[in-house]
Amino acid sequence: MSPLRHAQLLLRYACIAMTLAALVASFAWVAGWIRLPGAMPALSAARLIDAFEGAGGKHPGFRRNHAKGICVSGYFDSNGNGLALSRASVFERGRRTPLIGRFSAPGGNPSEDDALTTVRSFALRFEMSDGEEWRTGMNSAPVFAVRTPQAVYEQMEAMRPDARTGRPDPAKLDAFFARHPETNALRDWLASHPPSSAFHDATYYSINAFRFTNAHGDTRFVRWSVAPWTPYAPSAARANSAHDPDFLAHGLRSRLQKGPVSWRLMLTPAVPGDPADDATRAWPPERELHRVDAGALVITHAEAQIDGACRDINFDPVVLPPGIAPSDDPLLAARSAAYAESSSRRASEQAHAKAR
Repeated sequence: MSPLRHAQLLLRYACIAMTLAALVASFAWVAGWIRLPGAMPALSAARLIDAFEGAGGKHPGFRRNHAKGICVSGYFDSNGNGLALSRASVFERGRRTPLIGRFSAPGGNPSEDDALTTVRSFALRFEMSDGEEWRTGMNSAPVFAVRTPQAVYEQMEAMRPDARTGRPDPAKLDAFFARHPETNALRDWLASHPPSSAFHDATYYSINAFRFTNAHGDTRFVRWSVAPWTPYAPSAARANSAHDPDFLAHGLRSRLQKGPVSWRLMLTPAVPGDPADDATRAWPPERELHRVDAGALVITHAEAQIDGACRDINFDPVVLPPGIAPSDDPLLAARSAAYAESSSRRASEQAHAKAR
C-alpha cells in the first residue's frame, strides 16, 4: 500500500472514530453523565425523578407520580371510523382490543386524601393480537401546566416542602408562576372546572399531540379524549367532613358491581397552524366539530394496584402502533425517559423488599 493510500485510510478511520466519540458524548450529555466544570448538571431522567421525590416524598415501591391508583381492565370496540385518520389495527371495524388500565391522581403520596386532588388521570395499554401495543396516559384537564421538561423540573423544585412547615413555600411557587405565565391556561381551567365526583364520570385528554397516518399515507396531528357515558358531577368531598379519603377507588368498585362503565374514544384532528408541540395551548373549540368517534372504551373490572395487572406496567406514551407516532412535543420524550426511571427504581425496591 502506498504511503498516500495508507495516510488516507488513517484519516478516514480517525474521522469515523471522532464521529462515534461525538455521538457517545452527546448521549452522555443528554443523559446527564457529563457536564462542564462549574456547570449545573444536565437535566437527566434521574434528576427529574429526584425532583418528584423531593416534592412528593419517597415512597419505596410506588410510582414517583400518580402514586395512588387502582388497576382496571376491559376492552375497546372499534367502529372503524378511526381508520380515516390512522391505519393502526386497533381502529379496524368490528375489532375488540383487550386493555389494561389504571386510574390515579397526580402526586407522589400513595396515601393522599382524594379530596385534595384536582385532576383525575387514566392510563391505558391496548393489547393488539399481532403483538402491537398502544400505551397512553391521559388527564382530566385538556392542557398541561408547562411546556418543557426543564419547566417541569423547576415546578417540582418549587413544590418541595419547606423543612420548617412541611408545606411548599408560597413565595417560591409565586416566583415559579411568574416565570412561567403559560401555567395560567391550566390554572384558569381548573378554577372553572371542579374535579369530578368519580373516576368514571370524567373526560380524559391525551394533552400531547401525535402524528396519525392512514392507509393512504395522509398524516394529521391528532389529540384524543375519552368522553364518559356517565354524566359529569362535581366532587362535593371538600364540603363533607365525613368523606371517605379513598372515595374515588371505592366509588369505581361500587359502580362496577352494577355493570361496566363506558367512554367514547374521540379523535380530534388539527389543521395547519394548530400547535402540535406545546401541551399548554388548547386548539380552537371549533376543532371539536370535526372530531371522530372511533368507538367504545369499556371498563369491566377493577383491582388493587398492589398486586393488580397494572402494577408493573410502564405506561410509556411513545409505545405506539404503526399509524401513530410521537409529535415533536418535548414533553413526550421526557415522559418516556422519566417513566422508565421511575419503573426501574420501583422494580429495584420491590426486589430488595422480597429479598429481605
